[in-house]
Amino acid sequence: MEQAIIEAAKYVGAGLCMGIGAIGPAIGEGHVGAHAMDAMARQPEMAGSLVTRMLLAMAVSESTGLYSLLIAFIILFV
Repeated sequence: MEQAIIEAAKYVGAGLCMGIGAIGPAIGEGHVGAHAMDAMARQPEMAGSLVTRMLLAMAVSESTGLYSLLIAFIILFV
């Protein structure tokens, strides 16, 4: 019985870790994309440079989501 409670707590903890840990990157990537589109609408000739920088900024903001995935795996399997 006690082992089943521990297993259930691990699954709930990993789910909460990913659920809460994905909110920040989602909001950050939305802001990055929205502001990049605004900048491209204002200066279409800069679109190539803006896309490169937008993708780099999205990759950096996604790293926190990957950290929460790593923590969720640690919770589940360690």
